[in-house]
Amino acid sequence: MLKSKTKTGEDFFLSGRSIPSWITSLAFLSANLGALEVLGMAANGAEYGWMTTHFYWIGAVPAMLFLGLYMMPFYYVSRVRSVPEYLKYRFNEATRGLNAVSFAVMTVLVSGISLYSMALIFQVLVGWSMEISVLVSALVVLIYVGLGGLTSSIYNEVIQFFLIWLGLLLIPVLGLQELGGWDAMIQRLPESFGHLWAGLDHPDHNAMGIHWLGVVLGLGFVLSFGYWTTDFLVVQRAFAARDLRSAQLTPIYASLWKMIVPFLVIIPGLIAAVLFHDLGKPGGPSYNLALPLLMERYYPPGMLGLGLTAMLASFMSGMAGNVTAFTTVWTYDIYQAYIKKDASDEHYVKMGRWAVVVGILISIGAAYLAAGFPSVMDYMQLLFSIFNAPLFATFLLGMFWKRATPWGGFWGLVAGTAGAVLLMVAIPEHFFSSPQEGNFWRAWWAWVITVVVTVIVSLFTKPKTDEELKGLVYGTTPLPSYQGWKWYLRPGWMAVVAVLVLVGLNWYFW
Repeated sequence: MLKSKTKTGEDFFLSGRSIPSWITSLAFLSANLGALEVLGMAANGAEYGWMTTHFYWIGAVPAMLFLGLYMMPFYYVSRVRSVPEYLKYRFNEATRGLNAVSFAVMTVLVSGISLYSMALIFQVLVGWSMEISVLVSALVVLIYVGLGGLTSSIYNEVIQFFLIWLGLLLIPVLGLQELGGWDAMIQRLPESFGHLWAGLDHPDHNAMGIHWLGVVLGLGFVLSFGYWTTDFLVVQRAFAARDLRSAQLTPIYASLWKMIVPFLVIIPGLIAAVLFHDLGKPGGPSYNLALPLLMERYYPPGMLGLGLTAMLASFMSGMAGNVTAFTTVWTYDIYQAYIKKDASDEHYVKMGRWAVVVGILISIGAAYLAAGFPSVMDYMQLLFSIFNAPLFATFLLGMFWKRATPWGGFWGLVAGTAGAVLLMVAIPEHFFSSPQEGNFWRAWWAWVITVVVTVIVSLFTKPKTDEELKGLVYGTTPLPSYQGWKWYLRPGWMAVVAVLVLVGLNWYFW
């Protein structure tokens, strides 16, 4: 249906920057609510308990609010078409090229995780082979993203958002009913499983094996800000908003929804930990099967069909988000920048459609790579610690420190990414109490390396002038004022509401 509205490059890659904020905010959240998120977070809930909620609250909301209030004005006003293109204007072509290549690699790897997650669900619940599940799922996404581009992806993500809630909400309801409510369920779990912060005073006091400092610095600061403020997969949805105010409200509205998601995906993990005693143990089912096993237990055939539809919707929203982001970065930041610079707009749209095909084919291969990891969520956070943590440091210095130079940004990003890989290879897995602890600390040190190298190189190289940085850096760009708008249409006031809700939830579940 939307193919007829997709004529120009801006239509195909950025939805013509014409979509209202309530739609972009749901798409913003839905793009991150893929099968990986639903399956992986339920698995983490079963393995680590309620503290998995940190991935949603401290590990998402502050970064989403920061993106809306402080970073979106630079993204939107500069009219860049992608995150790597912003790096070109702020730093130089080399920084843009490095980020474009690393982002393209990460995106197809993450897309492969989504494919594998979906195949796992169909294998357990329907009996399909992995090959059939992967091919059928990939074909569906190929058709609607290839024809309609980002607009098609966004409107599907909104529909999928409601499908996911409709299909999965009964699981925590039925599970808590069977177990006698929240308190009765928590009594049948290890003590640390029912708390958010109480067991984080020492790594031995919680299943995740981590100190609160690692959660705050590694997850709450580096990994979350690295993902929510610089990952083009989610930022692209805000780029599609019809004006700057809508673009700023996109992640802020989405943060309110984000705070509710743990009740949909982590509580089932806790329920599974009570009901399936051999879950995650030698000879027992994988933690990744926590949610499929609950669907099999609670849903009769008709409801099982609805649950499968919800999982398919979550898979498609996650994979389509990755594919549309890959397509835009490949077409504008690699193909147009280095291969064919002066082609027609029609040519780039055609190249974008071919990039959808290639991206999905690579994702199929990446699905088999993901199958080799015991927890898809651990694998996902590993990728973020390598690719997103250094990028966040580059953006933070680039947007808020005028003295950061083009070559400072480039060499900082190189050093941070290389440092993350080196830390992964050099430090044995058993050094950390859990894979997640390793991911959190690796992300923190990759960020530190990037900051230190960027600052040192910048002090010895030439910065850009204020005129060149206009619209790109804090202090050279006037921030918008929304005096006269109703409070719920003003980014600042809505951010205050989100912070109050966040503090209340953390206090209640301490």
